[in-house]
Amino acid sequence: IDFLFWFPTQILNLSLFLTQKYWDQNMCISLMDDLLGLLRIRIRRGVNLAVRDINSSDPYIVVKMGKQKLKTRVISKDVNPEWNEDLTLSVTDPSLTVLLTVYDHDMFSKDDKMGDAEFEIKPYIEALRMQLDGLPSGTIVTTVQPSRRNCLAEESKVTWIDGKLVQDLVLRLRHVECGEVEAQLQWIDLPGSKGL
Repeated sequence: IDFLFWFPTQILNLSLFLTQKYWDQNMCISLMDDLLGLLRIRIRRGVNLAVRDINSSDPYIVVKMGKQKLKTRVISKDVNPEWNEDLTLSVTDPSLTVLLTVYDHDMFSKDDKMGDAEFEIKPYIEALRMQLDGLPSGTIVTTVQPSRRNCLAEESKVTWIDGKLVQDLVLRLRHVECGEVEAQLQWIDLPGSKGL
């Protein structure tokens, strides 16, 4: 089916498809009708993450939105890891939040949790819906302030850069003694999808 060529396996959680008893063209069209587009989350780095092993940790990040779940690679013995890794989620409901959880990889026991952070994509989606063509690169379109209701460690800017809208995030991890994660959001329009 041509539909498969639009989505690398990392993009869509295959459990969405495995619940179906059979594939047919109508199912693919229905999925595309609900799909608004793709959200690329660049996991840049962790800063001052918690120590869970002797003097260090082996961190990786799991990102969840709705039923989708993606993870980064493990970086060994580093509490300030640099992933610079892209994780791409399909977006059908912009009101869903994204949950980012940091774990310490352990060989012989259950992986230790090293905190989590949650963020909304609504402000980013609202900025995407504005008519931004013609703006100079570097224009700040909107900002999201840190508050008790979000996990932002500092002001988050939604910026028009080289014809694309990006949002930079510095997320303070909850349920842990220390740690932040830096990430960036970018939208991918998908031909044949519902769009914004």
